Amino acid sequence: MSLASLDVTGFYALLRREVLRFVRRPRNTFVPPFITNVLYFSVFGVILGERINEIAGVPYILFILPGLIVLGAVSNAFENASFSIFHGRWNRYIEEALTSPLSYSSMVGAYVLSSATRGVLVGALVALIGAFFTSVGVAQPFYLVAFMLVITLLFAGLGVVGGLWADDFDDLTMMNQFILRPLVFFGGVFYSLNEIPETFQQASLLNPMVYMVNGVRYGFLGVTEVDPNLSLGVLTALTLAVVGLNVVLFRRGYGLTD
Repeated sequence: MSLASLDVTGFYALLRREVLRFVRRPRNTFVPPFITNVLYFSVFGVILGERINEIAGVPYILFILPGLIVLGAVSNAFENASFSIFHGRWNRYIEEALTSPLSYSSMVGAYVLSSATRGVLVGALVALIGAFFTSVGVAQPFYLVAFMLVITLLFAGLGVVGGLWADDFDDLTMMNQFILRPLVFFGGVFYSLNEIPETFQQASLLNPMVYMVNGVRYGFLGVTEVDPNLSLGVLTALTLAVVGLNVVLFRRGYGLTD
């Protein structure tokens, strides 16, 4: 068997293992975001939405849907990659992949793609939950698919970096709860940038989540406060850079060797 065939076979085996790892544990993978987003839609969408009515001509409950999808997708993509890498380091079974004939790019590709898959599945689950509370349509399907793929791959790549960097499980919790989620909440999930003072608008534009939330919102509603083409181009370049960094870190053994 050629090295190329071994690489493809190994990539598929590692990808399959990583996907089955979260699919076989639905109570950990799908139940928490299901409960959390039912609460979000009930409290923010239904109760608060009756008072706010519309933003940018869109019912409030529908306006927050894309942001909640982004929150669920990127959080789970990041969490899956960071936990998988760190848990493999902690229990030393990541050495099985490192000593296999797999290339570093194939290893990284399997971890990133499996984690992005979890992010997309959770995002789809959030969209399904939203459909029970309001009518959900897709105005720009190309942009919706493109942004969902890019942002989940990006945060899966960032999760790999986090998993290599973390020294204990508390570091993983800190990154997800105290860095990632606040950025999403201040990324225009529950409000329009036009509704806040000019100074805060300019500061918000430094938050990459603004572009992700608006990109997915444009895919669903055809409404955005930033240029979707520019956002997609920048996020795509950033994703390629982060995944490239993952390969470099694996090649150098960062966090993988004592």
